[in-house]
Amino acid sequence: MDLGILGHIEFTWDFLFGLISIVIIDLILAGDNAVIIAMAVRSLSRDERRKGIIFGAGAAVLLRVVLTFFAAQLLLVKFIKLAGGILILWIAVKLFIEGAPKEEGAREAKTLWQAIWVIVVADITMSTDNVLAVAGASEGNLFLLFFGLGLSIPFVVFTSSLLSMLMDRYPVIIYIGAAILGRVGGEMIMTDPFVVELLNPSKVMQYGVEAFFTVGVIVAGKLWIHFMKKPSAESCGTDGTKPEA
Repeated sequence: MDLGILGHIEFTWDFLFGLISIVIIDLILAGDNAVIIAMAVRSLSRDERRKGIIFGAGAAVLLRVVLTFFAAQLLLVKFIKLAGGILILWIAVKLFIEGAPKEEGAREAKTLWQAIWVIVVADITMSTDNVLAVAGASEGNLFLLFFGLGLSIPFVVFTSSLLSMLMDRYPVIIYIGAAILGRVGGEMIMTDPFVVELLNPSKVMQYGVEAFFTVGVIVAGKLWIHFMKKPSAESCGTDGTKPEA
């Protein structure tokens, strides 16, 4: 079946293998993106949460289409993944602070568009490797490539919707989500061409740095909350009320 510029569909073993590979890749890679979306929309109302998930995932995937044509080159540019990893670590700490369990006072009000912005920035930052995986499995077939990118939308939407609901019932998942994003940030930093050239890190060193940031984002978030609450506590009396003038 000829689809014009999208290529063609031939139900050969190669085509079917590429199709199955893309489905599996999307299922595996949906996890990290779903975590960032679920944490970004958690402070929204139920109605806005649903809109944030749909619009955020949709906008991110549209930008992935553009990113597809530059992904291979971007991975070779020094400092791109280093900067991206640092950005992901900052986002991880920020989202942990906003939704930290038993620290409801630390959660800031967030608008729908702020949540969508966080989702898009984080998704694009993390998605270069993801896009390359789908592009490699498609083997130049544009239909398979766009099918893979489009299929990631319902996977991410479903997974992030489920996670956001679970976070409401089991806030400990926020710790797990922040830890996952910390690991992703650490991995991006350690696989940046500049860092690889400078340190030539072994696998042990890479895993050690990933483990450090896995725990580090939670510790940083806890410390941030602690120091932010201190001035607030000092401005109130011992019974929690503000002193009279």
